[in-house]
This record gives sequence, structure tokens and C-alpha cells, in this order.
Amino acid sequence: MSNLYADIIVNISHEALDRSFQYRVPPALTDTVGIGDYVSIPFGKGNRIIQGYIIALSDKASIDGDRIKDIQSIVKDSSLVEGKLIKLAFWMKRRYGSTLIQALKTVLPIKKESRHKEERSLSLSISNEEALKELKLCEKKHHTARGRLLKALIETEEIEYSLVTGKLNISSATIKAMEEKGIIAVNSRRIYRNSKVSLKDHKNIILNEEQKEAVSDILEEMDRGERRSCLIHGITGSGKTEVYMELIERVVLKGKQVIVLIPEIALTFQTLMRFYDRFGDRVSTLHSKLSPGERYDQFERAKKGELSVMIGPRSALFTPFTNLGLIIIDEEHESSYKSDSMPKYAAKDVALELARLHGAFLILGSATPSVDTYYEAVSGRTGLVTLTKRASEGSKLARVKVVDLREELKKGNRSVLSTELKKDIEERLINNEQVMLFLNRRGYSGFVSCRACGEALKCPHCDVSLTLHKNNKLVCHYCGYEQDYIRKCPNCSSSLIAPMRAGTEQIEENINKLFPFARVLRMDGDTTRKKDDYDRILSSFANREADILVGTQMIVKGHDFPYVTLVGVLAADMSLYANDYRASERTFQLLTQAAGRAGRGKREGKVLIQTYNPEHYSIVASAHQDYGEFFENELAYRKFMSYPPLGHILAITSESSIESKGRVYLNDLADYLKNDIIAKGSEKWIKINPPVECSIKKIMDIYRRVLYVKSDRLEMLVEIKDRSENFIEEHKEEKVKISFDLDPVHGY
Repeated sequence: MSNLYADIIVNISHEALDRSFQYRVPPALTDTVGIGDYVSIPFGKGNRIIQGYIIALSDKASIDGDRIKDIQSIVKDSSLVEGKLIKLAFWMKRRYGSTLIQALKTVLPIKKESRHKEERSLSLSISNEEALKELKLCEKKHHTARGRLLKALIETEEIEYSLVTGKLNISSATIKAMEEKGIIAVNSRRIYRNSKVSLKDHKNIILNEEQKEAVSDILEEMDRGERRSCLIHGITGSGKTEVYMELIERVVLKGKQVIVLIPEIALTFQTLMRFYDRFGDRVSTLHSKLSPGERYDQFERAKKGELSVMIGPRSALFTPFTNLGLIIIDEEHESSYKSDSMPKYAAKDVALELARLHGAFLILGSATPSVDTYYEAVSGRTGLVTLTKRASEGSKLARVKVVDLREELKKGNRSVLSTELKKDIEERLINNEQVMLFLNRRGYSGFVSCRACGEALKCPHCDVSLTLHKNNKLVCHYCGYEQDYIRKCPNCSSSLIAPMRAGTEQIEENINKLFPFARVLRMDGDTTRKKDDYDRILSSFANREADILVGTQMIVKGHDFPYVTLVGVLAADMSLYANDYRASERTFQLLTQAAGRAGRGKREGKVLIQTYNPEHYSIVASAHQDYGEFFENELAYRKFMSYPPLGHILAITSESSIESKGRVYLNDLADYLKNDIIAKGSEKWIKINPPVECSIKKIMDIYRRVLYVKSDRLEMLVEIKDRSENFIEEHKEEKVKISFDLDPVHGY
């Protein structure tokens, strides 16, 4: 019998993860030891007994056999969450392809030295009755920021300073002025770095019959234990969050913990307050603005059992809870749940594996679930609960109308706004209602091109068009390259060079000209570059400091504005032309989510979808707000093309600063894989496409190529990934970087 050896880390830190120690597994432990096990080992010259985690097993010794010591014993402690996270990291490495170190650094909360933080928070210095009088005075004088803060503090006893300045968009000057008047107090204390919210009275939300039935069905599903996941498919505004919170409360009452994933873009002050209102200081949040120290503090609180619920984007999935009972992924269709760095994991699949390790349950929620998830549900592999009514009394789905822009052109209307949309905007402004205008583009114009030769001006470092901005600069949105606008084509010297003007900044200018008295806000990648820009714009619009919000897809995702009664989609079919098999799905999701922003209060909503392609099934189905109609058409297309969920794709990409090296290396890898599957007789199960340039072939002087491998069997693609890793190990090339993406959600 051959020896078995274990690589062990003795300390969880970034430095330690890169340094493991090899030990021999004694014969008595060979059949019981595994990845992630916590073991006792003799360490150092004095052979003092310490503990560590097994991160790899092998039948080959990496050092001389005489120098290898034996593992002393396995420590049986089920509360050690690191062991489960190491097991999860190993699973991710095997599934998605990466080094184990990359996977470990993704899942393990790494301690970083940082100074203790003095936390500031705000509270009222006056009674609630006095605060209500002050609030009425602020409303009378149109002191909207002061009124907003007073309203929040009347409802909430104490709020962290950064939440007030960030999510509530209150300036430090306003806070200082109110403090000097004796209305509020600024408190300071040295505590854990965590969002501090103390609540006065919990507001009991009464679920409607449909929500109650959903809770009951899911609890039965959890108790049966036959399946480990369930999809909540609820129309926009159906109250999925209230269902989540009821389920969370039931799980927390059993002494278990919950992870709630929400896209970063949907982590608004209002969303957080709903959870704080229900669960108080047992809730914590993660988001991109936290420092490493703040993030680590929250993970430590979770590990010590001081928290019951962690809310955040994708990274919150790795919260080190010791007794995890439930994972919820809201807006599960969002592409941000797929990592774009190694390992390129899908949060949904990792969550399912994490749930398996803990014996927990996974809930996925969306008004427009991904085709993959819905297929799993209707196939019976996961549970399915449907919410068909809006939760707010009197709130109904908006009326949706499709406007054919081809007909507008025939009538001589070359404006970005159709005649009907202009008329509807005027009516909403007269009625003191709000409007959202959605365009799936960013910047002042899409690109600058020559009308004589057809060439577009491109970035010299990236294979993308340059964008013309208002300051007459041409900018690359990938690497930041910038140059002055030119008057002659560099290709043919023609002066017939001009921008294709269809960006959000251009639309904002047009709206200001058409409706000079309207207050207009713009929200896109260019207006949300600073730390709190996103929250500032949304808060301003929510507080009715603007009449019209113009923006890209970030404005249509999960926001609740009760005075928005009109949503105009300015170029519905633009996303249909993306180089991505999910283009129709993304178009349907965006349009349906956009339609869901209108009429969320008691006023009736209307949606106008402007398009040059009104017959496309994704646009027709979104106009009907009928997911089933879209799903049937899309599934037929996926079946014909063997795309997920009826087939699977592995994207293998090469990146190199030397174009020829990347091309040759990926071609050699493709030949190796073809010969391998021919030798194994697997040609009928696996299809390998010839390597091609990525749609953006060069970014920051790095050349990119992609090799697509398709198979109906997921496990075969995992095997192809393993064989590719063997090739990379045997044919090392420092100038070429290879990465893997299983069932990619982003085009290459």
C-alpha cells in the first residue's frame, strides 16, 4: 500500500496560504482523513503539538521521506467552519479551474492588521413630539435633507454616521448645523466596525394569503429534506422580500444563521432598514466600500455567533457561520453573481454546495429568473413557488405598449423620443409624477465613425471604439486612454467623420431642451464613479428632488419609487445584438424589470417600449410581462443550439502580451484536447470549436483568444478542464495566461 501525504496550513492568513507543510498520513488514518480536516501535528524543532487544516492530499512526497513527520490525530470539532470553507474551496478548484491558493483566498476570511475604529452614529437630542414638529417645519421650508434625516431618526433610534452620509445622502454640513441647533447628537465609541442601527419599534408586516402560502410551501419543502433548493418566482412588487424575512425569522428562531445575497446595486438604505427593522443588531452587511479591517470584523462577529443574518453581494456567501441554516439569493438572474476572476464561480452553484456541506437550504428569488434556474424548477429538480399579485394594496402591473420606431421614421420623427412618449412625459410633469427613461448605453455617444469609409475610431490599446464625451475628448471605457476629438478620418482623410449620438448624456441634453422646467438626473457609469454617487442620485430621486431620471440598466433593478408612473425604454432592442447567446434573455429581463418600476404606488403605471424590432419574442413577451411565453421560445432556441441548460459550454481563454504566443499556445491546446477525446472515443459527446479572437481582442495591450468546448454532459467539460490543466503543467509558458469559465454569462 502506497503512502498518503497531506499538505497542511497552520494559520489562516494570506501569507500562510502560500506556505503549507507536508506530513505523512499514518495508516490508521488513511481511510478517514480528507480535505478540510482539522488535525494535530508535531511542529518545529521541538515537535510541539499544534493544529492545522489539510488543504491537499497526494501519494507523492515533496520532500525527503526522512524529514516528513506523521500527523498525530484528527481533531473532531464540527464547529470549525474553516474546515467546511476549505472543502468548499477544493470543490471550487475542481469545478471551475484555478489554483487551490486562489480558491482558498476567495473563500477564507483573511485577517489583516488595521487600527481600531472609532464609530460615529447619530441620534435625536429632542423628543419624538418635538422632532415631528421640526419635520413639519422642514417640509414647509423645503429643507428636504434635514427632513429626510429627521424622518429616519424618528423611525430609528440610532444610525451609523456613514449610513447617513452615504445611503441617506445627508451632507456633513447639514449634520453639523442640526447638531449645533441641538436637534441631533453625534455619538462616538470604539466598537466593532459594523453598521450600527438601533430600532425603536418593530413594524409587524401582515403577509397576504399568497405570501403566507409561499412561506408554508417552502417550510414544508425544507422539512421534507428531499430537495435542497427552491425558486420563488414572483412578479415585480409581489413582496418576495417579506417572504424572505418571514422564512429568516423561522430559521433564526431555531438557532441557525442565514446568508442573504443581494446585488450590490440593490443594497439601498431602504432595503437595509427593512432587515434592521426586523432583526436589529443581529444583522450585518457587506459591501464594496468596506475596508479589509471592517470586513474582517464582521466575519469575526459571524464566527463568534454574534450575528444571525449577513446581507451582501457575492462575497457574503463566504461568511464563516458555524450553524448555517438558510441561504437566499435575491435577483438570482443577475450576472454579477458570476465571478469574472479565477476561480470564475457561479454563486448559485457554490451556494448549493455550501448548503450541502452545512445541511442548509437554498432559496432563489426573481421576477425574471434565469432560463437555467427556471428549467431546473419546472423539471422538478428544485422546488417552485409562484407569486402572481403585487403585495401593495391597489398596486397593479403597469400597462405596456410597444412603439415601432420604423413607423416614427416614416412620419419624419428622428428624435430619440417617440411622439407618444413626449406627450406622456408632458402629462406626468403636469400631474407632478415622476418619469424614468432607460437606455442600455453609457456616455455622450456610442462611437465616432467615418461616413466615407465606415471606419470607427478605436483605442490603440483595446479593440473597442472610443467614446466622445462632452469635453470634446475621445475616451476608452476599458483602459481610460484619452485623446482630442479629430476632424479628419485617420484611415481615408475624409472630413465626413461624426459621432453616433445615442448615449445617456446626449439624451439628458435633449430632455433638458424639450422640458426646460423639469428637474433631470442622469445615472450611468460616468455619473457614479465616486464612492457615494450611486446612493446620492437614487436618494435624490426617491425624495422627489427630480422629475425625470435618465439612465442605463442600473436604474431599473429592484428600486421602488411610488411616484414613478411612466417608464420609457428608448432602445429596447440594442442589447439583442450583443455577441452572447443570452442576449434575448438579458433583453427580456431588462425590459421586464424596467416595466416593474412603473405604478408601484397607488397610481397607475405605463411603460413605452421603443424598438426597431417589435416582432422579436423577447420584446413581445416583455410587453405581455409573461415569463412563460418567453421561456418557451427561448428554451426552443437553446435546445436547437445545445446551449445551457440543455447543453454546457466551457470557455478557455488565453491572454498574452505577444499575440503570436497566445495564438500558437491555444491552438496547441485545442489540438491536444481533440487528440485526447478521439483517443477516448468521446467525439460524439464533446465538440471543440477552433480558437478565435475574443470580441474585444485586446485590452490594455493584452491579446485575448477564446476556445469554446461544448457538451451535453457537464462532467465531461470538467474533465476537459482537468486535461487542459495537465497540458498547462506539462507545457509551461510564462508569457501566456490560461483561464476557464464554465457556462459563461459574459460574452468573450
